[in-house]
Amino acid sequence: MDIFDASLQVLNSTIRLSVPLLLACLAGLYSERSGIFDIGLEGKMLAGAFAGAAAAAVFHSALIGIGMAILVSVGFALVHGFASITHRGNQIVSGVAINFIAAGSTIILGQAWFQQGGRTPALGAGERFSSIALPGADAVRDVPVLGALYSGLLSGHSALVYLAFTMVPVTWWVLYRTRFGLRLRAVGENPAAVDTAGISVTWLRYRALICTGVLTGIAGAYLSMAQNGGFVKDMTAGKGYIALAALIFAKWKPVNAMFACLLFGFLDALSIRLQGTPLPLVGKVPVQFMQALPYVLTVVLLAGFIGKAIPPKAGGVPYVKER
Repeated sequence: MDIFDASLQVLNSTIRLSVPLLLACLAGLYSERSGIFDIGLEGKMLAGAFAGAAAAAVFHSALIGIGMAILVSVGFALVHGFASITHRGNQIVSGVAINFIAAGSTIILGQAWFQQGGRTPALGAGERFSSIALPGADAVRDVPVLGALYSGLLSGHSALVYLAFTMVPVTWWVLYRTRFGLRLRAVGENPAAVDTAGISVTWLRYRALICTGVLTGIAGAYLSMAQNGGFVKDMTAGKGYIALAALIFAKWKPVNAMFACLLFGFLDALSIRLQGTPLPLVGKVPVQFMQALPYVLTVVLLAGFIGKAIPPKAGGVPYVKER
């Protein structure tokens, strides 16, 4: 049972670590399907994490915290839209600028407001999202295998974890079963045809970026208000870029994105689990190598295992209306 318990712990960590990746990946899916490349997922997550933790610490409410995280992240998304949609600027440059602004401003504001070296105060019980026990989890805990899977793997997560995985079928339904989703996919492939049909390309892309801002705000709030008990400097640690890699790996499809994020979350959980553990034939592996392992495997997977990933045809190209 030791192997089973260890495997259960790794899978539990996989779910927790994949949540911010999944939310950011779905956020990027909305923007890139509309033809807007968004390198700024990292910055919006970081800004959302800071805003959520700061608001929760000041107002002593987790709901106000996540609301503020979404509001700030949507604000950053609209800035990206103003630069790349309204003014037809370079989308990559705009996204990178947002990342730099978020990285610097969170530290400056954190130090100015809380005087804790860029951190926010530790969040208490009502200021963060605690774990939720699913119905019957305690009753079936002693049942072999199935009870352990239900009580130890499916139960005991925060509400944001269940929300993240619920967003996968919701995103699939929005993209493939609604008028908005059809128009969103069309504007990413052929915005001129959408414009000819009398639909505003600008407004459609702005709505996609608002969806992106909402999801990255929730991802940031999860990092600072569920996974951790407060904000720390650069706590996203490249998760926005890993989410972009997962999006390409999933070929811009929501269900594939979930499995890609679970894969990257598993690699991250495995690297944490194996730190300091002697391996057969190799011995004790340096901690730095295990920390770099998820990123190395990301490059390997993207380079050799996904085949040809074809992005939306109008992606990254500002739309100029014909006169």
